[in-house]
Amino acid sequence: MTTGHRRTATFLLPHRGGKAERSGAARFLRDCFKILFLAATIAYVGGARSTHAENAPPAFEQWHQTYPGRQERPPASPPMRMVKPRPARQADTPPPASAADNVEKRPDARTIMVVGDFLASELAAGLTDAYAKSPGVVVADKANGSSGFVRNDFYDWDASIGSLLDAVKPSVVVMMIGSNDRQSITMDGKSEAVRSDEWVKEYSQRVKAFAAALEARRIPLIWVGVPAFRSASMSSDMLAFNGIYQNIVGEEKGIFVDIWDGFVDNNGAFTLTGPDVNGQPTRLRLDDGINFSRAGKAKIAFYVEKGLNRLLGDAVSPDIGSLPPAGASEPETAPGEGPVKRTRPISLKDQGMDDGGALDGATVTPVLGGETAMERLTVEGIASVPPLGRADNFGGLVQQPVPSAPRDDDAITRIILQSQQPQGGEVSGAGQSIP
Repeated sequence: MTTGHRRTATFLLPHRGGKAERSGAARFLRDCFKILFLAATIAYVGGARSTHAENAPPAFEQWHQTYPGRQERPPASPPMRMVKPRPARQADTPPPASAADNVEKRPDARTIMVVGDFLASELAAGLTDAYAKSPGVVVADKANGSSGFVRNDFYDWDASIGSLLDAVKPSVVVMMIGSNDRQSITMDGKSEAVRSDEWVKEYSQRVKAFAAALEARRIPLIWVGVPAFRSASMSSDMLAFNGIYQNIVGEEKGIFVDIWDGFVDNNGAFTLTGPDVNGQPTRLRLDDGINFSRAGKAKIAFYVEKGLNRLLGDAVSPDIGSLPPAGASEPETAPGEGPVKRTRPISLKDQGMDDGGALDGATVTPVLGGETAMERLTVEGIASVPPLGRADNFGGLVQQPVPSAPRDDDAITRIILQSQQPQGGEVSGAGQSIP
């Protein structure tokens, strides 16, 4: 079975290089592990450095952090502002009256009777303050706050005014009404809407009846118009009412006082504030947009005072209290003495302007010719010499008399007679005919 060659089954023999191959594979694995470990280490260190670089300040900041120089002082914080709490709003109450305001009224003081609704009461308060120092004027508030000309079932002014006039006996009546009249009128069981034709006709008749009652008694009537209100529709109605009042009061010879412009802004719209009687901006109306502040009441009274002062005359003067009552007799004199003669006071220092050198009561003879001091001042521009001793008489000059022409009695007589001569005729006098 054998030939010349001896064949060996090599697959049964152990491989001579097996140990070497196993050691080479181990080294390969170790080298791969080292490479992976080195790559991971490089990646980790690179990421940390990148993060540190991102978070690290710039070079110049590192320098300043290492070698800090002069530090700048941080800006000072603004001082804290102390806010004082606002005082609580006080009610619109008048200040306490001083002793000087408590003027005793004269027994014969003239009475202003104020009638109308709640706004009339505020007007009465303003008039009371306005005439507080006038002994000859008394203000009587006879207003009914919820009244009007529409609800005459609640209060009928046309039926009540007669008894009020008998009781108060006013010298003048001031009416302010209309704020409560924005409602329908009931006539013969039928209700008429506000400002409809029938409503205006009936309302006008009631207003006219009131004004005619005062005209019949010859008592002056001052009718105060209604002001603007915050509500636009209400203000529109008040304008219509004012037109009715103004027309009827004018027909009945009364005085209508329009206060509308005093309580609106430059555009004619309602405003809470405005100028007071002295022109200073102030609060005129309350927050409800209807009632008036103390300054607002004074402003209404200011509008009405002009007509009242014209009607009341000297009674409104604060000095009337120092005068004797009307009809008082002259002061008594001692037996044998004549009545007291009052001499009108004259100035002793203003005679130079009119060349007057005589006292009151002396006979003055007219001087013909020459110039008066006033003529020299106005025509020639030469001022009179100031009296001796006055501050503006610097040189001690003495005023020289004005030269005048010689007295001519006949010429004086002719001038007097010519002034009495009728036109177209001749007057004889002094024994001769004077043309």
